Amino acid sequence: MKYPSYPSISLSQLESFLLEDAPFGDTTSCALLPEGMTAKAILEFRENGVLAGGDEIFRLFSAHGVNVVMHAHDGDIIPAHSIIATLTGSVHKILLIERTALNLLSRMSGIATKTRKYVELLATKDQNCRIAATRKTAPGLRMLDKKAVIIGGADPHRFTLSDAILIKDTHRMLIDIGEAVSRAKSMFGYMYVEAEVESIDDGILAARAGADAIMADNMSPEQVIALIDALRREGLFDAVLFEVSGGISEKTLLQYAGIGVDRISIGNITHSVTAIDIGLEICLE
Repeated sequence: MKYPSYPSISLSQLESFLLEDAPFGDTTSCALLPEGMTAKAILEFRENGVLAGGDEIFRLFSAHGVNVVMHAHDGDIIPAHSIIATLTGSVHKILLIERTALNLLSRMSGIATKTRKYVELLATKDQNCRIAATRKTAPGLRMLDKKAVIIGGADPHRFTLSDAILIKDTHRMLIDIGEAVSRAKSMFGYMYVEAEVESIDDGILAARAGADAIMADNMSPEQVIALIDALRREGLFDAVLFEVSGGISEKTLLQYAGIGVDRISIGNITHSVTAIDIGLEICLE
């Protein structure tokens, strides 16, 4: 399966991760191994997973003169004990980059693997609904977290507060939902406006005011169905994208499938990452 490409973060950002881990170099390797020593190493998946982050580690190793041969590509399903890349070059450079590369690969592959699991589970009951991420990402790693979500087959949702208007409960405490949507539409007529709602009345008010999307937040499947039915009776349902969010897990996901929902946003695919076990081994020849 092919997934849409997504621009990687800059090499300078990748280098900043390396600088964080080795601000004054790799003192252990400098103390133990002679300058100019070369080696061959492999990167191996130690468990089943979806590869993400291959492009980042390729660029990082290559920038330091290490030759990288990739044996798999982002989005590939990798069986346990599979070699995904072979590295040759300065042993000092390989060991300098090792942990940073593994951290990026393990996290991104963990996100992509979990995302793919949700996507495939949802597809068993609903082919028209999409999984989406949230802004619940690690500071400094958002672009990589979101890229891993795309590789896993889901939608990234908005990347930043500047990308789109999302009226949340914190806003609704200070302004009426209908007025909030109207104000947002008049101020930023070109921008996508989504309104988070927790009741049928708020959902109707937001849709009438011209919201592009309605997000049913922390509503039970029964409440979501009631809101969808109400929007249909008012002739408003087809004019909005309908999203659900709030504590949805593998156990509850399919309760929201096949009832008219367009998108299900799930925070735990990025905020509760289980890293894939990936290792680097030096090959003795």
